[in-house]
Amino acid sequence: MTIREQTEQIEEMILCSDACKSTDAAGTKRLRAEEKCPFRTEFQRDRDRILHCNSFRRLKRKTQVFLSPVGDHYRTRLTHTLEVAQIARTISRGMRLNEDLTEAIALGHDLGHSPFGHCGEAVLNDICPHGFKHYMQSVRVAEVLEKKGKGLNLTFAVKNGIECHTNKTAATKEGNVVRLADTIAYINHDIEDSIRAGLLHESDLPEECTSVLGSTKTKRITTLIASVIEHGTEDIDFMPGIRKAHDDLKAFMFREVYTNPAAKQEETKAELLVRKLYAYFIDHTELLPYEYRSIMQTDDADRAVCDYIAGMSDEYAVDLYTELFVPKFWK
Repeated sequence: MTIREQTEQIEEMILCSDACKSTDAAGTKRLRAEEKCPFRTEFQRDRDRILHCNSFRRLKRKTQVFLSPVGDHYRTRLTHTLEVAQIARTISRGMRLNEDLTEAIALGHDLGHSPFGHCGEAVLNDICPHGFKHYMQSVRVAEVLEKKGKGLNLTFAVKNGIECHTNKTAATKEGNVVRLADTIAYINHDIEDSIRAGLLHESDLPEECTSVLGSTKTKRITTLIASVIEHGTEDIDFMPGIRKAHDDLKAFMFREVYTNPAAKQEETKAELLVRKLYAYFIDHTELLPYEYRSIMQTDDADRAVCDYIAGMSDEYAVDLYTELFVPKFWK
């Protein structure tokens, strides 16, 4: 037996009946058939492909909540992704689901996120006639854009989990675990970042939430993870009382942080930047990098320009805008 076959055999013995196993024909189906790896299962291969791709590395310079914050300890889109993966794996392990599938979905869930966080996403959705949702763009990155147009050729279960991580029910239990892990991660690390930024104090958090979930980030995450595991695999969710406290805390964060003018003070500039870049490259498609010009052979200019801008890091977008629109002093 190969190492992969031994791993698949172990999965059959230890994973629960609701888990998506690495031998599942539907879950492991790829757009292009490939010879199996002697060492890694199909979902382990997907995890590795995501981890080593260009789009994953660019997440280190993409906004989570605070646009290009000064300070080493604020979250970026990359550190958020790693925290989601850790939480999701812990839940899957506790429920005897497939950790490798869970991790692959978690690592890939934000591959297509635009620069400047949800502000950038909203602008692209407004100006691109095809619309723009980061979870759909993440699937597009995996299928079409990575590896110079070849894509990563991920399995169905991983792509489905990525597509459904925001507000849909996934085809696998592991995909639904990632959906909850995403919200557990961002609410709690955004609280920590907001306190660091001076937008919140720990005492500002609603007492009716902290009394149920816990008074610290560690306690809240532990409570939420335990609640998902306790709820069971039939319906991946929090226990009812925990669900209400979670939703109330999320609503509080939207009121006090996500729509707070102090946290969003640079977004008007970011919106202008994205709109200017989009209009410029629509008028100058010949200046797009080759891999994006080639998209116009099967799609239109809007699709190509949207893909190009969505892939930019915050820093790259600002530098490109400066190069195109800010005059240089004569030396």
